[in-house]
Amino acid sequence: MAQNTAFSAPQVETSPRLRSMRPIDLVHLARQCLGDERLELEILGLFDTTIATYYAQLHAASAHDDLAMSLHAIKGAAGGVGAWVIADMARALEAELRAGRPLAPERIDDLGLAVEDARSFIARMIAAAQSDA
Repeated sequence: MAQNTAFSAPQVETSPRLRSMRPIDLVHLARQCLGDERLELEILGLFDTTIATYYAQLHAASAHDDLAMSLHAIKGAAGGVGAWVIADMARALEAELRAGRPLAPERIDDLGLAVEDARSFIARMIAAAQSDA
Protein backbone atom coordinates (compact mmCIF):
# COMPACT_ATOMS: atom_id res chain seq x y z
CA MET A 1 0.00 0.00 0.00
CA ALA A 2 1.33 3.44 -0.92
CA GLN A 3 2.34 5.75 1.88
CA ASN A 4 0.10 8.78 2.41
CA THR A 5 1.55 12.27 2.05
CA ALA A 6 0.00 15.68 2.23
CA PHE A 7 -0.38 15.57 -1.56
CA SER A 8 -1.81 12.10 -2.05
CA ALA A 9 -5.20 10.70 -1.29
CA PRO A 10 -5.31 7.99 1.35
CA GLN A 11 -5.40 4.48 -0.03
CA VAL A 12 -8.57 2.69 1.00
CA GLU A 13 -9.13 -1.01 0.69
CA THR A 14 -12.47 -1.74 -0.96
CA SER A 15 -14.25 -4.94 -1.73
CA PRO A 16 -17.16 -5.77 -4.02
CA ARG A 17 -19.31 -6.48 -0.96
CA LEU A 18 -18.73 -3.04 0.60
CA ARG A 19 -22.15 -1.52 1.17
CA SER A 20 -22.93 2.14 0.57
CA MET A 21 -24.18 4.30 3.43
CA ARG A 22 -27.24 5.36 1.44
CA PRO A 23 -30.32 3.13 1.39
CA ILE A 24 -29.89 2.85 -2.41
CA ASP A 25 -26.51 2.29 -4.04
CA LEU A 26 -26.71 4.99 -6.69
CA VAL A 27 -23.58 3.77 -8.47
CA HIS A 28 -25.13 0.32 -8.88
CA LEU A 29 -28.42 1.86 -10.04
CA ALA A 30 -26.64 4.11 -12.57
CA ARG A 31 -24.78 1.07 -13.91
CA GLN A 32 -28.04 -0.88 -14.20
CA CYS A 33 -29.66 2.03 -16.06
CA LEU A 34 -26.61 2.75 -18.23
CA GLY A 35 -26.38 6.25 -16.74
CA ASP A 36 -29.85 7.32 -17.88
CA GLU A 37 -31.03 9.52 -14.99
CA ARG A 38 -34.66 9.60 -16.13
CA LEU A 39 -34.69 5.81 -16.21
CA GLU A 40 -33.12 5.72 -12.74
CA LEU A 41 -35.96 7.86 -11.37
CA GLU A 42 -38.55 5.73 -13.14
CA ILE A 43 -37.01 2.55 -11.72
CA LEU A 44 -36.89 4.10 -8.24
CA GLY A 45 -40.57 5.01 -8.50
CA LEU A 46 -41.43 1.46 -9.52
CA PHE A 47 -39.27 0.05 -6.73
CA ASP A 48 -41.00 2.32 -4.22
CA THR A 49 -44.41 0.93 -5.19
CA THR A 50 -43.14 -2.65 -5.38
CA ILE A 51 -41.36 -2.63 -2.03
CA ALA A 52 -44.35 -1.05 -0.28
CA THR A 53 -46.67 -3.68 -1.74
CA TYR A 54 -44.51 -6.69 -0.92
CA TYR A 55 -43.67 -5.44 2.57
CA ALA A 56 -47.40 -4.98 3.30
CA GLN A 57 -48.00 -8.53 2.04
CA LEU A 58 -45.14 -9.83 4.19
CA HIS A 59 -46.47 -8.03 7.24
CA ALA A 60 -49.95 -9.51 6.70
CA ALA A 61 -48.79 -13.02 5.73
CA SER A 62 -49.15 -15.98 8.04
CA ALA A 63 -48.74 -18.94 5.68
CA HIS A 64 -45.22 -20.19 4.98
CA ASP A 65 -45.60 -19.89 1.20
CA ASP A 66 -46.86 -16.30 1.43
CA LEU A 67 -43.96 -15.34 3.70
CA ALA A 68 -41.46 -17.02 1.39
CA MET A 69 -42.89 -15.40 -1.75
CA SER A 70 -42.91 -11.92 -0.21
CA LEU A 71 -39.36 -12.22 1.13
CA HIS A 72 -38.09 -13.52 -2.21
CA ALA A 73 -39.77 -10.66 -4.08
CA ILE A 74 -38.37 -8.08 -1.63
CA LYS A 75 -34.88 -9.56 -1.91
CA GLY A 76 -34.96 -9.55 -5.71
CA ALA A 77 -36.40 -6.07 -6.10
CA ALA A 78 -33.97 -4.62 -3.56
CA GLY A 79 -30.98 -6.30 -5.19
CA GLY A 80 -31.97 -4.93 -8.58
CA VAL A 81 -31.78 -1.30 -7.47
CA GLY A 82 -28.94 -1.67 -4.99
CA ALA A 83 -30.95 -1.50 -1.76
CA TRP A 84 -28.39 -3.80 -0.16
CA VAL A 85 -29.56 -3.50 3.45
CA ILE A 86 -33.08 -4.54 2.47
CA ALA A 87 -31.81 -7.34 0.23
CA ASP A 88 -29.50 -8.66 2.97
CA MET A 89 -32.22 -8.53 5.61
CA ALA A 90 -34.70 -10.31 3.34
CA ARG A 91 -32.05 -12.92 2.49
CA ALA A 92 -31.44 -13.59 6.21
CA LEU A 93 -35.16 -13.87 6.92
CA GLU A 94 -35.54 -16.21 3.96
CA ALA A 95 -32.77 -18.43 5.37
CA GLU A 96 -34.47 -18.50 8.78
CA LEU A 97 -37.75 -19.46 7.15
CA ARG A 98 -36.10 -22.23 5.11
CA ALA A 99 -34.45 -23.53 8.29
CA GLY A 100 -37.90 -23.90 9.81
CA ARG A 101 -37.52 -21.11 12.34
CA PRO A 102 -40.47 -18.78 12.89
CA LEU A 103 -39.88 -15.20 11.84
CA ALA A 104 -39.66 -12.90 14.83
CA PRO A 105 -42.02 -9.93 14.48
CA GLU A 106 -39.15 -7.66 15.57
CA ARG A 107 -37.06 -8.81 12.60
CA ILE A 108 -39.91 -8.08 10.20
CA ASP A 109 -40.30 -4.66 11.85
CA ASP A 110 -36.56 -4.04 11.39
CA LEU A 111 -37.00 -4.81 7.69
CA GLY A 112 -39.90 -2.36 7.69
CA LEU A 113 -37.64 0.37 9.07
CA ALA A 114 -35.15 -0.27 6.26
CA VAL A 115 -37.99 -0.17 3.73
CA GLU A 116 -39.22 3.17 5.09
CA ASP A 117 -35.68 4.56 5.02
CA ALA A 118 -35.34 3.60 1.35
CA ARG A 119 -38.79 4.97 0.50
CA SER A 120 -37.98 8.31 2.17
CA PHE A 121 -34.70 8.47 0.26
CA ILE A 122 -36.52 7.78 -3.01
CA ALA A 123 -39.13 10.45 -2.25
CA ARG A 124 -36.38 13.01 -1.63
CA MET A 125 -34.59 12.05 -4.85
CA ILE A 126 -37.77 12.34 -6.93
CA ALA A 127 -38.71 15.65 -5.30
CA ALA A 128 -35.21 17.05 -5.96
CA ALA A 129 -35.36 15.95 -9.60
CA GLN A 130 -38.79 17.57 -10.03
CA SER A 131 -37.59 20.85 -8.49
CA ASP A 132 -34.60 20.86 -10.87
CA ALA A 133 -36.86 20.41 -13.91
